[in-house]
Amino acid sequence: MPSVCLYFQVHQPHRLRRYSVFDTDRAYFDDAKNAEILRRVAHRCYLPANKLLLEMLRGHEGRFRVAFSLSGMLIEQSQRHMPEVLESFRELNSTGCVEFLNETYHHSLSFLYSREEFRAQVELHRAKIKELFGQDARVFRNTELIYNNDLGHFVSHMGYEGCLAEGADAVLGSRSPNHVYRPPHAPKLKLLLKNYRLSDDIAFRFSNRLWEQWPLNADKFAGWVNQINGHGQVCNLFMDYETFGEHQWADTGIFDFLKHLPTAILKSSNQNEFLTPSQVIDKYQPAGEIDAPHMVSWADSERDLSAWLGNAMQSNALHELYKIEGALKEKADPELLEDWRRLTTSDHFYYMCTKYWADGDVHKYFSPYESPYDSYINFMNVLDNVTTRLRGQ
Repeated sequence: MPSVCLYFQVHQPHRLRRYSVFDTDRAYFDDAKNAEILRRVAHRCYLPANKLLLEMLRGHEGRFRVAFSLSGMLIEQSQRHMPEVLESFRELNSTGCVEFLNETYHHSLSFLYSREEFRAQVELHRAKIKELFGQDARVFRNTELIYNNDLGHFVSHMGYEGCLAEGADAVLGSRSPNHVYRPPHAPKLKLLLKNYRLSDDIAFRFSNRLWEQWPLNADKFAGWVNQINGHGQVCNLFMDYETFGEHQWADTGIFDFLKHLPTAILKSSNQNEFLTPSQVIDKYQPAGEIDAPHMVSWADSERDLSAWLGNAMQSNALHELYKIEGALKEKADPELLEDWRRLTTSDHFYYMCTKYWADGDVHKYFSPYESPYDSYINFMNVLDNVTTRLRGQ
């Protein structure tokens, strides 16, 4: 009897405008472009997917459940440009079958550089989710599922009872992601590990006509889920929400697949069920301990930090960014602090990635720049102006 845990990440960054070394304007972010992209993704994904999910949640009368994490950046842009997006999430929340998780408000890599800033951004996000949806999140999801033992310990001390992580082979070894685990020395925290093979069948392979399993329908996928019976307790399907309608376009049949998935899974065994992350940690005890001394993530084939820290440009940009944190907070300028925090968003460093093999096309798809080098120069020009403001010049 696998309990299916379906989780979606929802995020849009504040993208930078083209900023030259001679520029002195404090308007760093391309509001027009960001609004345009948000509207496009909302009409392709957020609004139709939320409408469909609302029908599904009501139609299954409590037997179907989902979880989301909405970044603070997505929330802010929705409030400013498309409030109907947030209203549609509130409608989902009203069903009582949706759980909202916590993450860093600015979708940042702050845990790697500043535990103080990490805590501050998580608390900002916790307060925002409470304000919007009335939920006190019990489960944490770090940016890009970046996780190791230290993060597990830290969020456990912050009061979280569960944490999502990538079911990376390097961490699991011969074990299955289809169980609940715990980290060493944090007995109160339970780990939910992504089943990346089944998740990526939907998120990445669904429309690939060269894939030997194409076309994928709900009944076939439900059969794969049922194979977990006797070999695990949970099937954690974690993916970007933009999978539906943006990364996998509507004409691929992705919405039809989503519509029929709950019925296919529930009918294939009367013991199958959908649970939110909190329900999973309430129902299952850890099957063992997962030791993750090194950072893992859900990005790229390596499932490590190389998407954001794989070259000297990325390392330098992040080092220079966090180097000014202390002085910036001492200055106590709220506008300057917010500009700096928006620069901590992980996407800026993802655009600087120089991978051109298996994952190169993915990076180029998401980047608004002609090259990783252009991204780095643009970011550093903005950071230089932030530093100038910090010094009062």
